[in-house]
Amino acid sequence: MRHRSVRLRAAVAAAGTLGLVFAAAGVAVAKGDAPAGKTALASSGQRNGRVQLALPEPTGPHRIGTTSLHLVDRSRKDPWLSRSSPRELMISVWYPAARTRGERRAPWLPPKSAALYKKQTSQSLGTSLDNVDLPLTHAYQDAPAAGPRPRSHPVVLFSPGFAGMRQFNTALVEDLASRGYVVVTIDHTYEASFVEFPGGRLELGKQPPEPSDAEHAKSLRVRQADTRFVLNALAKLDAGKNPDAEHRRLPRGLRRTLDLSRTGMFGHSVGGDTAAEIMAEDRRVRAGVDLDGSINGPAAATGLDRPFMLMGSPTHGRFNDSTWTEFWSNLRGWRLDLRLSGAAHQTYTDMPPLVRQLEKAVPLPPEVIARLDSTFGTIPADRAIAAQRAYLTAFFDLHLRHRDGHLLSGPSPRFPEITFVP
Repeated sequence: MRHRSVRLRAAVAAAGTLGLVFAAAGVAVAKGDAPAGKTALASSGQRNGRVQLALPEPTGPHRIGTTSLHLVDRSRKDPWLSRSSPRELMISVWYPAARTRGERRAPWLPPKSAALYKKQTSQSLGTSLDNVDLPLTHAYQDAPAAGPRPRSHPVVLFSPGFAGMRQFNTALVEDLASRGYVVVTIDHTYEASFVEFPGGRLELGKQPPEPSDAEHAKSLRVRQADTRFVLNALAKLDAGKNPDAEHRRLPRGLRRTLDLSRTGMFGHSVGGDTAAEIMAEDRRVRAGVDLDGSINGPAAATGLDRPFMLMGSPTHGRFNDSTWTEFWSNLRGWRLDLRLSGAAHQTYTDMPPLVRQLEKAVPLPPEVIARLDSTFGTIPADRAIAAQRAYLTAFFDLHLRHRDGHLLSGPSPRFPEITFVP
């Protein structure tokens, strides 16, 4: 377990850095009702002395909607609590929208989460963020869902990294939704830094700063159970039921948009391991992607018989992670190993394009800037986001829609940053 422990400590350290900066990770002008399909990243700007945060625009043809669901698993006691309480989760569903006129843009974080995260980040960065406003997403809150044309939309689940929250990969999630996918993001309560439930109730993370191998194994098992429960909740939604614990009104048309026979999953760090582990035990997930996460669970030894893609970095891959070597050798279906040049572990989050803007707009101590630079790699932020979006879309298009754009066939001059690892 020594090698896995080293990888885990590295991931935890990176997650800690993520928590320091992510709330302020996106200084830019929040653009208005811009058409979908634009590829430019948001640029930094100020208005009335305030800095407005923004996220990269999605590139697909669809406008998108989003809604959040509170799920309660009464068959399972929450494993992170000493008291006997059922397991509670928050998920977000991102989907192609039928219309967005008159709807409001959804915030990146709900109100109490945003206030706490901004306070923590200001303290960690050593600078005031009083004049910084957190970003809006490009999705419209509870907008009517676009109906099946001619089929319902394939479904992709997302699980974040250790201590991460479901909002941490919004740039990738929104882009998939803008390309016709229903994307379901999962918060793993009490492992996530914090989770906000309806009514503003905040539940803080309960993980130690450096979890042991046993604690990490428990976390992975909990994530698998969470994911199975979410799949069950989506089946209820598809059957016309409302799985939300408060039975809040669902966006019009949402029940008709899911094609659960075409379900995939991706995740960052331990979220990528979660995708592999759930595929090993639940055939409802047909294809998966791991963004730079070691495979610490049984899937490394058992392997998979369905499509799986690894995306690593110059500092992480089969050349130095024995879990990837073992997992790769046991993959019996379609497989692909990609390396993103100039990337670091946190390149596979929203932060690189956003923190660069923060550095330009807010005075930060030199030592903080140096720490941020070492966390996000040397690849230009716009290229990192573009490559991840392109290869994720190509993968799920191929294996959930049977559309082959040939991007996965070999190196492309469009993305010289991507290396195909034999």
